[in-house]
Amino acid sequence: MSTHKELLPRAPSGIEGLDEVLCGGWARNRLHLLEGSPGTGKTTIALHFLRAGAEVGEVGIYVSLAETERELRDGAKSYGWDISDKIEIFELVPPESALDPEQYQSLLYSSDLELGETMQRIFAAIERLKPKRVVIDSLSEIRLLAQSSLRYRRQILALKHYFAENQSTVILLDDMTSETTDRAVHSIAHSVVHLDQLAPVYGGERRRLRVIKCRGQSFKSGYHDFVIRGDGIRLYPRLVAAGHRSGFTGELVQSGIPELDKLLGGGIAAGSSTLVIGPAGTGKSVLILHYLAAAVARGEKAALFVFDEELGLLFARAKQMGIDLAAIHDAGDLFIEQVDAAEISPGEFSHRVRACVDRGDIRVVAVDSLNGYQAAMPEEQYLVLHLHELLQYLNRKGAASFVTVAQHGMIGDMKQTIDVTYLADSVIMLRYFEALGRVRRAMSVIKKRTGEHEDTIREYRIHSRGITVGPPLEQFQGILRGVPTYVGEGAPLLRGGP
Repeated sequence: MSTHKELLPRAPSGIEGLDEVLCGGWARNRLHLLEGSPGTGKTTIALHFLRAGAEVGEVGIYVSLAETERELRDGAKSYGWDISDKIEIFELVPPESALDPEQYQSLLYSSDLELGETMQRIFAAIERLKPKRVVIDSLSEIRLLAQSSLRYRRQILALKHYFAENQSTVILLDDMTSETTDRAVHSIAHSVVHLDQLAPVYGGERRRLRVIKCRGQSFKSGYHDFVIRGDGIRLYPRLVAAGHRSGFTGELVQSGIPELDKLLGGGIAAGSSTLVIGPAGTGKSVLILHYLAAAVARGEKAALFVFDEELGLLFARAKQMGIDLAAIHDAGDLFIEQVDAAEISPGEFSHRVRACVDRGDIRVVAVDSLNGYQAAMPEEQYLVLHLHELLQYLNRKGAASFVTVAQHGMIGDMKQTIDVTYLADSVIMLRYFEALGRVRRAMSVIKKRTGEHEDTIREYRIHSRGITVGPPLEQFQGILRGVPTYVGEGAPLLRGGP
């Protein structure tokens, strides 16, 4: 006996990312709750929902108990939307009557009568328009009119059954401004979506969405970042690497520097992640630029996301070493994006990387640096989880990923704010050391999961041609501590300074 899973029909939300989270959109002919404090974006999401219906010929009505019709239409115009002939706005308390002394309620006018009259006016508007999509803003006003939890719950139940009979998809907005927390609607509504707005100490506000419940259909759980831009809302579903898998060959990705590739056992495996770690100035960015340039030279496409350095300075610095980033960027072989850590959320950043890789068939991805990525995290304790999903996603897409991390200190004991070395498949460590009156640089491969690698420490230089890697420093001890001890004869140090 075969079982067939029957899915409820969906009403698209008008927001691509939200439809992905809801696995198709809001369930049709059901009552949904959209809650969040003022300013989180409830009205904008509701207008997206009504506009999406209008585009396919579905009648929509916005029942407003709080904002005026003019405020709502002006708000829509701020996004470039003209909803004058597409969406009916039913202003329940016209402003001209609100100041009419004859309309004031007397002490003998019971709240039962006031609530009943409000509901009757809503039902009359519904009977007149026969809408397929309805938004009621807001539950706080109905809660105040009901004055008791019992009458409030009964009224919401009445609304639910009424709209179910009329085959309408309804979104109730709740601004959560009441003094008491009443969860009655949570048990009545088919789905509950909660909005949050976070205010970091520095930088723009962060908004996120979470589906608390959704009967009869699957959804993507957890928090999903979203932003309100000039054209409305863009939502970035939480990246789940397990949902993305594609076949790829495990060929080696090389840097174009023979000695570095030899240190790494021939190269970095495609579909693996590499962490380049070291103090400031050791050449972490220069090293990953070699991998990007080598990928383009092989006819592949690459991507670079820069948190720390201004692009003009990066282009000029790379060109001095013979890597013309501007030219290969203009040719479409290298995607480069400057990322402002103060104005981007982790979810949006993951979405940008994902969109770039999916759209451009990117084979090498570099993030410079993790320190800047960490600054974009309002809750730093979850950085490891975000980075884990992003690296796993890139691995499953067959891309070789590189992430740089700047450590605190210059010589000796190095520290970083968060340890992510266990996440990466390979770790390249860069160090300063002092020898013969000069500050020099050394590199070593700490680990490589995808094959063998040298356990040696090699000196390297940064010059006008990029990076030159020398032979293993076999006649020194204590290089990683920064002050080595010479134990041999004729030390094979590179000439020409650091």
